[in-house]
Amino acid sequence: MKKFLNLFFCLSILILTQSIALAGAIDKTISDSGINKDSVSISVKDISTGKTVYKLNDKKSSMPASTLKIVTLNASLDTLGKNYKFSTKLYKNTNNELFLVLSADPFLSSADLKYLIRTAKSKNIISPKNIYIDDYIFDNKEWGEGWQWDDDLSPLMPKFSSYNLDKNLLDVIISPTSKGAPANIYVTKFYPTTFMNLITTGDKNDIKLSRNNHISPDMVNAEGTVKEQTTVQIPINHPKRYFILRLEEAIRNEKMDYYGNFGQKKLPKSNVYLVAQVDHSINDAIEMILVDSNNFAAETVFKAAGAKFANNTGSLGHSLEMLDNYFSKLKLDASDIKIVDGSGVSKNNIVTADFMSEFLYKKASDKDFINSLPTSGQGTLENRMLYFKDNLRAKTGTLSDVSAIAGYITSRSGKTYAFDIMINDPKTKTTAKKSLEEYILRDIYTKY
Repeated sequence: MKKFLNLFFCLSILILTQSIALAGAIDKTISDSGINKDSVSISVKDISTGKTVYKLNDKKSSMPASTLKIVTLNASLDTLGKNYKFSTKLYKNTNNELFLVLSADPFLSSADLKYLIRTAKSKNIISPKNIYIDDYIFDNKEWGEGWQWDDDLSPLMPKFSSYNLDKNLLDVIISPTSKGAPANIYVTKFYPTTFMNLITTGDKNDIKLSRNNHISPDMVNAEGTVKEQTTVQIPINHPKRYFILRLEEAIRNEKMDYYGNFGQKKLPKSNVYLVAQVDHSINDAIEMILVDSNNFAAETVFKAAGAKFANNTGSLGHSLEMLDNYFSKLKLDASDIKIVDGSGVSKNNIVTADFMSEFLYKKASDKDFINSLPTSGQGTLENRMLYFKDNLRAKTGTLSDVSAIAGYITSRSGKTYAFDIMINDPKTKTTAKKSLEEYILRDIYTKY
């Protein structure tokens, strides 16, 4: 018995010594990077036991950036189901009235609207008495809480609403003329936007667009030079207006006899029949959110899940109720976190590294989820983490002062770990923060 206790004691000392040495390797990597250690939060958990094998500031609140999409998407899928479809439907009632029921489909296009109207005409619906739009799927909040006003022209942050169409982005064509002369600017689809054109034809493409929403939201200032024709996408500042313009075009194209307004009205529960519908699978949104980190899709799915959970109009409040319910099902303590959007864009989102790694640990048996995360060389990891090949599945996140990465890594020893790394350091370049993330993961991969 004494020999056994001595052996157990020696093994315990050996494991403790190894653990300290491994932790020391990560500590040294952070120290060598020159990044303030206090700005780095890390939590690494063994998915076979749930035990934390390394931690640094793991209970410190930080901004998750787009790694938050891991949490909000999983919660949304739990409510919506993996077979969920965004369905935009056109109905007719016995009073010769049409009802267009919106689903806030992030993939709905102008071509889809044309299909719906064309199908109606093929069924001899040519002179509807009224056309109503059922837009009650979402409330009228079109931007996230805490989103930065000066990002309103970023194509990565368009508004999201019941009237989602063409990803709520407008294609702007900028083409050169003769050197030194003003460039040509035009849009591919009519939308009432005025361009203050200060772009000249020059030796390079160096274009800057800006907008003063508090003065004139329909005016875009265009400055710089253009050498070769280029297409720039800008968010549509009024999605409903853009949607109505495209719907009117579809009606005119089919020569449907209707010149009235489009009222807002819920679909009646009786005396209606389905004329046509357009469906898009949520599976397409999963890839857009996790691989491409698309904020527009993430916000739409999150709010749609809130609508289904509450059996009511989608709102941030209903989405947060859905999220709390999901955390309860996972038996996950969310008392130290704050979530205010579905994409991680807002700087008001606050989580801890321990919370994120614990969430990933609880999801470690969901192979579909893990396989949907990008690996080295994919999506936002297209030119990153190539050292790990297929041993890494992770979601990245970037804000102005923050870089983050969360996911799973299988080390050389064959063990798989759930990890979260958040670096919140305004004094350090994004490239330096991302480099540190990779070297920390290399330590985990080679030494754990």
